Amino acid sequence: MTVRLTAAAAIILTTSVGAAAQSQTQTPPPPPPNTCENDPGFNQFDFWVGSWNVTARNGGQQAGTNLITKVEKNCLIREEWTSVSGGTGQSINYYNPVSKKWRQVWVSAGAGGNLIDYEGGLRDGSMVLEGTITYYANGTSFPFRGTWTPNEDGTVRQFFEQYDETEEKWKGWFDGLYARQ
Repeated sequence: MTVRLTAAAAIILTTSVGAAAQSQTQTPPPPPPNTCENDPGFNQFDFWVGSWNVTARNGGQQAGTNLITKVEKNCLIREEWTSVSGGTGQSINYYNPVSKKWRQVWVSAGAGGNLIDYEGGLRDGSMVLEGTITYYANGTSFPFRGTWTPNEDGTVRQFFEQYDETEEKWKGWFDGLYARQ
């Protein structure tokens, strides 16, 4: 069987093959300007990313280890905590480019368990998140605040406070120092 191409068909075929070959050799376009990979807001909490030994600042006792990683093409920070007694907890942390705020949701089943849900952003070089802590055992919730401060030596201070409604003041809940492993 003989196939005859008209001049018009030959031009279309040649153009299509050439365009397909050209598209295979071109590099893909860069991501749009408002993606996690190139919006600087998504990098504000990067000072916390790493593998850490955590000690309590009052007494210097080892509290546990914490692995903080960026996942989902840098759109999400995942926390994986293990205490020295074997307790665990995890959080997801993300930046909302519309509200320009960071949000963390922490879940732990150990020691009665708790859920922390708070949001905020950078204040004077520290990441400050505010919201609530809920204790599973008795179903109570309280205002809660977390502050992460990068230090010049590469360590990070993590300071948690819970609001005491009876005394109408913030009280320290945990004060820790993160040192890279």
